[in-house]
Amino acid sequence: MQPQVLIVGAGPVGLTLAMELTRYGVSVRVFDKAPARTDKSKALVLWSRTLELLERGPGSARFIDAGFKVSAVNMISGNKLIGHVDMSELASPHSYALMLPQADTERLLEDYLAELGVKVERSVEVTALSVGDKSVEAVLRRADGSQETVSAAWLAGCDGAHSVVRHSVGATFDGETNDSDWILADIHMRGYPCPDTEASVYWDKEGAFVIFPISPGRYRLIADLPASGAERPPAPTMEQVQALMNRRGPAGMEGFDPIWLAGFRINGRKVSDYRWGRAFLLGDAAHVHSPAGGQGMNTGMQDAFNLAWKLALVTRGSCAESLLDSYSSERSAVGDEVLKSAGRLTTIGTLRSPVLQTIRNVVGHAILGLAPAQRAFADNMSELSIGYPHSPLNGTSLAQDGPKPGQRLAPVENRKPVGSGNTPRFGLMASPSPEVSQLLARFHTVLDPELCSPKGSDGKWLIRPDGYIACSSTKSEDIAQYLSDLSVA
Repeated sequence: MQPQVLIVGAGPVGLTLAMELTRYGVSVRVFDKAPARTDKSKALVLWSRTLELLERGPGSARFIDAGFKVSAVNMISGNKLIGHVDMSELASPHSYALMLPQADTERLLEDYLAELGVKVERSVEVTALSVGDKSVEAVLRRADGSQETVSAAWLAGCDGAHSVVRHSVGATFDGETNDSDWILADIHMRGYPCPDTEASVYWDKEGAFVIFPISPGRYRLIADLPASGAERPPAPTMEQVQALMNRRGPAGMEGFDPIWLAGFRINGRKVSDYRWGRAFLLGDAAHVHSPAGGQGMNTGMQDAFNLAWKLALVTRGSCAESLLDSYSSERSAVGDEVLKSAGRLTTIGTLRSPVLQTIRNVVGHAILGLAPAQRAFADNMSELSIGYPHSPLNGTSLAQDGPKPGQRLAPVENRKPVGSGNTPRFGLMASPSPEVSQLLARFHTVLDPELCSPKGSDGKWLIRPDGYIACSSTKSEDIAQYLSDLSVA
């Protein structure tokens, strides 16, 4: 049977998209040229917003059980604590950073996809692509040299920074490469002076030095180095890592038994458009940036969550194809902000001027000493602050209280998340009434029948399948008009 969507790339982003589409009854085929999942830790953290979105499908429990919770981040310069950001106050059921090596994230996503009946096709390289007005076509080559031509209605490029899909559609990857070398070391270590549930960012006079706990006794270290001039930054030795620990970190730390040592350079690049007709770009195929903030994989997975419900509604014939234009508009704006934020954090951590370092430390200490600044930092880092204030999907905002269109709706206790199940349905938060019953009957294919009152007000909130407010009003007519405009009746 011809699939409805071809997904190129089976990393966390491609697996998330495949999982969501399959859950919604959209048939997919997933290809990856690698013979097996990665065995490296790579992207290390699942942030609060990603865990919330996972609740709609496989649930977060399997990820939480395999991971390790980190509840705070320290900023330190010399022996002075510049700031302490506590994530335990986040307005989310997941008020922490979940440390989970990418290898495990991929394993859990692929296991769930297999439960849904989809198997990733590995050692399969896409050698040619064509994107037409009505369909897409891909030429596949397997490890044994055999070839296959496959067609589908849609194509998703989740194939990383060197994306064949991006090259095929002609999208430019604008940005620049940082000329500094960086090292990454996943090691065992003793002598860490902070609790294992806290990460630390050391602003040293030489540069940045970051410690992320992965599990008790195991850590990831990241640090910048002067440019080597080599085509590819070399992986450090354990002796070099220890020397950096001694110079930039607190006294008494000893590293041993390395798991993964690597060198890399930071790229800050992004495409201008995430949609190219029947092809879409997601994750590193659309945006790459500094690892500061640890948001790359999460941003890519959230690209997939955003696209999946829209593609499912269009594929099922419930919405007009124009709905898909909002994917690029919304996610490109998020990509811009993540790129800027990660760049700022990198610049701040790698200042070389003693004068600028002093100013950074004084200003940082003053700002991060304020509770509102700590909350804003935590919300940004956890991606709970992500929203779509300028989305073309935003409708009326006539209710007096509650979040505005484009804002995230925090999960409601004891209620299943909007977008759960096998249908990408909107949620309606409203007090029961004859008018509301008529809305549910008229739009029964796309409105979840479960209701709850929004804090006792007479407002009605329409929530998108990905948990963001679509529109709010005191009038049922406004909700009906919004849904009619999407052609979902």
